[in-house]
Amino acid sequence: MPTDLPHDPLQVLVFGASVRAGSANARLASLVARLLSASGASVDLASMRDFDMPLYDGDVEAAEGVPVGARAMYDRLDQSHAFVIASPEYNASLPGVLKNAIDWVSRIRPQPFKTKHALLLSASPSLVGGNRGLWALRIPLEHLGTRVYPDMFSLAASHQAFVEDGKLADSELQERLEETVSGFLRLVEADVRYVCLERRWYEFLGDRTEADVTQRAEG
Repeated sequence: MPTDLPHDPLQVLVFGASVRAGSANARLASLVARLLSASGASVDLASMRDFDMPLYDGDVEAAEGVPVGARAMYDRLDQSHAFVIASPEYNASLPGVLKNAIDWVSRIRPQPFKTKHALLLSASPSLVGGNRGLWALRIPLEHLGTRVYPDMFSLAASHQAFVEDGKLADSELQERLEETVSGFLRLVEADVRYVCLERRWYEFLGDRTEADVTQRAEG
């Protein structure tokens, strides 16, 4: 995690988890990036196309190491205090391209997910807004130690949800999104700036990514 002076801005990585051009989740990620910037955070807005990588294969890893795209995602995570994912829902679950990226990046040591906070968002033309995919996405992230923010934001009928300036057409939804982002940022700031408790945490028995234990700060 970056070393901060008291008034350095929080570093937040934001990306949409779709590779499709014109993705509603990319638009949602862009909107949230602007909200975070307006709140004083330093935002790294990325695309899944920035993290191109093959399907995970242990033989490829042994022979060639971690691919460039996975290393790029790792490096940008490593420079952030928190990350935000806007993910589509594929068959009531998360996209394979996103799960594959998580699997590759989790192989790099020190494993980066267990020191981060995450906010999960989704956008979908469906009436549930991709929410089922977010519940599936929580599983690998929380297993890896990410502190996933309890509130998630799912945007239904996303094909008609945005106006020309990039905001949401529904003012109440826009307000709810702003409140969700603000609450998330306050939690991250409390953890980074005002640590009041440290506890021991294991990803699993035998985890030796840095030392015998990993110190996690609880705000």
